[in-house]
Amino acid sequence: MGKQAGLQLYGRVAVRRRTLARWAGALALMASLGCAQASNLMDPLGPRFAADYAAGPDTAGAAAAVRVVSFNIRFAEEIDRATEILERPPLAGADLIALQEMDDRGVDRIARALHLDYVYYPATVHPTTGKLFGPAILSRWPIERSWKVILPHPSRTRGQRRTATAAVLRIRGVPVLAYAVHLETPVQITPGEREDQARTILRDAAGFPGPVVIAGDFNGEGIGLTLRRAGYQWLTEGVGPTVSFFNWDHIFVRGLPPPRDGPAAGVVRRIDGASDHHPVWALLGWTPAPVSPPTAPRAVSLRMDR
Repeated sequence: MGKQAGLQLYGRVAVRRRTLARWAGALALMASLGCAQASNLMDPLGPRFAADYAAGPDTAGAAAAVRVVSFNIRFAEEIDRATEILERPPLAGADLIALQEMDDRGVDRIARALHLDYVYYPATVHPTTGKLFGPAILSRWPIERSWKVILPHPSRTRGQRRTATAAVLRIRGVPVLAYAVHLETPVQITPGEREDQARTILRDAAGFPGPVVIAGDFNGEGIGLTLRRAGYQWLTEGVGPTVSFFNWDHIFVRGLPPPRDGPAAGVVRRIDGASDHHPVWALLGWTPAPVSPPTAPRAVSLRMDR
């Protein structure tokens, strides 16, 4: 039984332009009607939700590939359907899952059903749903510590702030730093501001000596070039659209090679109405030497031990 902790460039260019024009029109309409403002949760230590539902570390298959999944579940509405998708190949048996647009109940239900540990730091109380809203990390490996990374640049219409959830997992004795990410949408901030959000996460990870996984909804494809220039492998580049005509959901890794049989990543097309995004997955090779986590805190990190 788990111990529950309480609060603590896809498609034709013309199609893209029409879609962005529709979004811009919708944004203008929302602004004219007066949008409710988001209630941002800017305490770097919380609120924090976590539980331990994993059966325990599995030391078998020390060289087996590590499976990473990212899934934006729209407003955490279709939890049962999303859980069914996560239980089916190629997502089944994931070592690490990054979820976006989650609330506390939805995260707990999925983690409990999949027998995974999790940590969740909501970014806001969303003005549309009135529920908590933010990214979560689920893992079948122990979560040793976690923290919230507050991202710059609020959205134009609602003043909504985005955050990333970060956690150090111990996978087969090796500390791995993982981030669940949800950057702001293209109509709410500029491309340069969204790059600032990505660079904030990169700075937070810069001092970590072991492998790093960054996964989530980046609300853009070109942002992948920023992470690649920082030394990350873009595992989901070219997998195809993940929302509408766009490839916006990605997995990046530093310090781990592709599997021995070559890169393996994809997007799940059949999702039975679980969300407006399609989940992505990637396999990581496993050959790192065990390392110790940093002993000195990094000035840019925002964290709270479990």
